Amino acid sequence: MDTGHPDIGVSAPPRLMDVPDWVYLLREFDVLYRHGSAGGSPVIRSHRKRVRDRLSATFARNPEILDRFPERKPVTAHFARALDVGERGAMQGMARALREIRDWLTWEYGYEKMPRSLAKKYAYCEVLGPNGPVQCDDLILGFVLFAPDTTYPQHHHKEIEESYISISGAWSENNAAVYAPGSLILNRAGDEHRITTGDRDPCLLAYAWVGPAERLSAPGMKLSGGKARV
Repeated sequence: MDTGHPDIGVSAPPRLMDVPDWVYLLREFDVLYRHGSAGGSPVIRSHRKRVRDRLSATFARNPEILDRFPERKPVTAHFARALDVGERGAMQGMARALREIRDWLTWEYGYEKMPRSLAKKYAYCEVLGPNGPVQCDDLILGFVLFAPDTTYPQHHHKEIEESYISISGAWSENNAAVYAPGSLILNRAGDEHRITTGDRDPCLLAYAWVGPAERLSAPGMKLSGGKARV
């Protein structure tokens, strides 16, 4: 088995605590959801707690790290720039931790059919979850990367509560405000939302999904009628 870490034996998959780079990355998520502000919102405070409780349980379980084949998409041509911008700002810890595992990320679309225009400007990678290298049934953590001047269509998530935290780049949701690195946006299950990004730099967002295990394992992402449904 090729884990991308030559110091790890090939006889069995490594466990989380055997690979420091993955541990440090997930600890950055813990920092974001433990010490970031809830802005006085009890709903956001509860969501943060759900995320960190499930992440803490994953650390305690010390799951195997699965050997997923690294994959790039056209938008990952902007990834180095996104990390450079992130390392200069408030989210430098996460950006630096992500840089250490950048060669082992599996970038995906998730949708059965992708419009050509969006296929060049969007991709995501799951780092923890049912389909991620770090296995977890009831929580998904990952990153989504957008090219400059991208509109990600209106969509919602059935039975899945989702939060985004900006790592680098400016973005807006539903044209309501401009969010800077460090900002958290919560979308509860069923909330309709659309993302747009600035025209100069790419936008890199960390995300967390909380929901039933059966839903997280097969979210059923589809694009239809100009809207995305998950």
